[in-house]
Amino acid sequence: MAKRTKIKALFENGQVGSEVTVMGWVRTFRNNQFIAINDGSCLKTMQAVVDFENFDASQIKRITTGAAIKVVGELVESQGKGQTVEIQVSNFEILGDSDPEKYPLQPKRHSLEFLREIAHLRFRTNTFSAIFRIRHAVTFAIHKFFSDKGFVNIHSPIITGSDAEGAGEMFQITTLNLKDVPKTDDGEVDFKQDFFGKPTNITVSGQLQAELGALALSEVYTFGPTFRAENSHTSRHLAEFWMIEPEVAFADLNDNMDLAEEMMKYVIRYCLDHCAEDLEFLQTRLINEEKSKPEKDRSPMPLLEKLSFCIDNDFVRLTYTEAFDILRNSKPNKKKKFKFLINEWGADLQSEHERYLVEKHFKKPVILTDYPKEIKAFYMRMNDDGKTVAAMDVLFPGIGEIIGGSQREERLDVLTARMDEMHVPQEEMSWFLDTRRFGTCPHAGYGLGFERLVQFITGMSNIRDVIPFPRYPGNAEF
Repeated sequence: MAKRTKIKALFENGQVGSEVTVMGWVRTFRNNQFIAINDGSCLKTMQAVVDFENFDASQIKRITTGAAIKVVGELVESQGKGQTVEIQVSNFEILGDSDPEKYPLQPKRHSLEFLREIAHLRFRTNTFSAIFRIRHAVTFAIHKFFSDKGFVNIHSPIITGSDAEGAGEMFQITTLNLKDVPKTDDGEVDFKQDFFGKPTNITVSGQLQAELGALALSEVYTFGPTFRAENSHTSRHLAEFWMIEPEVAFADLNDNMDLAEEMMKYVIRYCLDHCAEDLEFLQTRLINEEKSKPEKDRSPMPLLEKLSFCIDNDFVRLTYTEAFDILRNSKPNKKKKFKFLINEWGADLQSEHERYLVEKHFKKPVILTDYPKEIKAFYMRMNDDGKTVAAMDVLFPGIGEIIGGSQREERLDVLTARMDEMHVPQEEMSWFLDTRRFGTCPHAGYGLGFERLVQFITGMSNIRDVIPFPRYPGNAEF
């Protein structure tokens, strides 16, 4: 097994005339002669040419779509179109059979909805192998970006007793017997008998714990799974997803915006440089998929152009109030084309508003700042006007908000007043407040939904197609 050479390596630097061993899965077998093999290392398949007269017919019959195969032979220049080299097979071995009558991935186009039903096999398709190679590249680029800048990666807890967002949309965990839940004298659930002795949930964010790390290590980031029990069936929401959350001490909102813009450009540039073949494939796929859609429902620009657009342009920065005025006076709002009309200051902007600002008005990525305090979380720093907080959202074409962040409220008295106002219990959060009691300082951070970033870079229309095994209301398969 150790002598195996990956197909990608053979296409990049394989020596014609050398004996090679390839292992992978059969995509097609034509004319009892031409085997198309893919091993997941790249988009291309390697053509292996077998002289069926030199092999047992019973073995040839086992070369079926989906079968795992090992081929040994000479790497030669290809006589056909579509590939530079191919293998003249001297020997092959079927490592794992695949019944062609039952194998669900036949050599034809399958809908994304069907492939979600067989998510355990969809890695083997061109579309999903490309997506998950890009997902890996994005993961690596994020870690490299922060590591090169001197950030420390910390692992925030998945089990928590606090709700960082104050939204209450949390999954509860328990070891109590749900068929016989212990109760207190006043009829409440007796959590003292539970594993942790108190109500606990799985986390919606690692931000609060990241703040603790930043106020000692200066620059930290988390990259881990988060969970929202939000009964949403949109193409942009998951119940389980991954978040990147940097936190930086001695930083304000402007520093935060600079870091977010630099990170996004770095990651996109990395993918353009290292995933060109997969991105070109996904761009062609998207163009073909959207041919049947009305012009207004198509992507505003081709995938590669969209990615270049984001790294070639400085992000426009403006306040929520400035954006509100633009939206209120826009044609779609005046002609009542928006689903959610913009009339009163303080409205929570929707995806349609965010995309209008990016795609129609500025035609550049946008960072909105200084949101009304009523629509933002308790930990965001209060501005001097008493009405807005030092928050920021980064908006991208085709997707709207992709990053949300803020300068954090470092003043103990202001923070506790805000917690009282939003009914966040101070006693349960005393550990968090200690960072404001002992050596507080200005600090800032943001959260980036990893799957939304991968969705943006791959051009996929549904977020369920950029995570291996999506979790959403009514679905926890595999």
